Amino acid sequence: MGVGVSQWSLARAVSQSGQLGVVSGTALDVVLARRLQSGDPGGHFRRALSHFPIPGVADRILSAYFIPGGKDPQKPFKAVPMDSVTPPPALTELIVAANFAEVFLAKEGHPGVIGINFLQKIQLPTLPALYGALLAGVDYVLMGAGIPLAIPGVLDQLARGEATRMRLDVEDAPPGEEFHLEFAPADLWTTPPPKLPRPYFLAVISSATLALTLVRKGSGRVDGFVVEGPSAGGHNAPPRGALQLNERGEPAYGPRDIPDLEKIRALQLPFWLAGSEATPARVAEAQRRGAVGVQVGTAFAFCTESGITPPLKNRVISASRRRQLDVFTDPLASPTGFPFKVLRLANTASEPDVCASRRRVCDLGYLRRVYRKADGRLGYRCPGEPAEQFIAKGGDPAETAGRKCVCNGLIATIGLGQVLADGQCEPALVTAGDDVLGLERFLSPGKDTYSAIDVVRYLLGPEAIPG
Repeated sequence: MGVGVSQWSLARAVSQSGQLGVVSGTALDVVLARRLQSGDPGGHFRRALSHFPIPGVADRILSAYFIPGGKDPQKPFKAVPMDSVTPPPALTELIVAANFAEVFLAKEGHPGVIGINFLQKIQLPTLPALYGALLAGVDYVLMGAGIPLAIPGVLDQLARGEATRMRLDVEDAPPGEEFHLEFAPADLWTTPPPKLPRPYFLAVISSATLALTLVRKGSGRVDGFVVEGPSAGGHNAPPRGALQLNERGEPAYGPRDIPDLEKIRALQLPFWLAGSEATPARVAEAQRRGAVGVQVGTAFAFCTESGITPPLKNRVISASRRRQLDVFTDPLASPTGFPFKVLRLANTASEPDVCASRRRVCDLGYLRRVYRKADGRLGYRCPGEPAEQFIAKGGDPAETAGRKCVCNGLIATIGLGQVLADGQCEPALVTAGDDVLGLERFLSPGKDTYSAIDVVRYLLGPEAIPG
């Protein structure tokens, strides 16, 4: 669902309804820094930081980023350093605290369960981000967009307060040469790190083969799976085999891309189905096929508690009612190389003229790729950065064609877009699943908005809501 869409208030509402509420763990350091620079409306993040258990960290973050009353809307946000293999201590603290704050707020004041979702493709902040979530008592960790073999063991070590590491994907590295990311909780504490509850780990997968690989070769206990189909929003798994495009220019999925649920069920681990599953009939069918239930994304993305700005939500709901929405599975947009669902909306980065008028810049860097230079040092490049810079770093020129700045676009979707030199903001980039055409079913008569509880009540019935 992008960056900050499944924010703490949405996850909290879903959890209070008796379900598993999940916050997005992507780019939370920038989200926190920009929320604080916007004045922290409601004081929520300052309240969360007041509970952060490592002395001194919250004060340093507030000193660096908090602006009482918020910054001048015409001025840019102060930049957060881009992550690297050896990040500055202040950035590590920010990543840990941001993930702590998001989970803390989602769990605050109720006994429900909360999860956090990460992308395997975004490796650099993963270890400190996980630790921040554990410090807040997160109940589940979900991870997709790759093969997260290292994560179960990492969770074991972090829960024990031990140093941990995971293998880093590095392009242009010779066979046999490995690189690792390292993180030690003890570096943050002046006392021995506390022992923490180890959350359940759910891998987001698209095939039985991947599920079996994680069970057999994972570094620790895998507790279940989210089985995601190609109609889900955000990043999709590429089709199996050679890439073929349909008449619209989208990746063509076929029978080989349908997960074998019998093989997944044979692993005797709980699983949920994801991708256009938000109807009572689909929930019942998923359970009939052995699933615990379903993962719902798009329906929640446009409810009142989500992080998408109200004007964008209103536009999408109105267009959905008129059946005038188009979701394009773009094979080129994301620098990850994974297909990415883009909701086509005027005046957003989904439109060619908007992208053409935007100055290419990579100033957030979450989807940068790490590569080995000829002298053995590591560098960072992104197909979405200025083409001449990417090519100068050894990147393939063909990879720059059609790329969008997913990082800036998704952050702009939640109202935190960077202010550019001409006073305009970075254009939004909205992602949604194919199910976005059916949002009207969550609306009560005479209403133009709906809540997370409305979604849960529609799917499970009013008797499913506690209290």
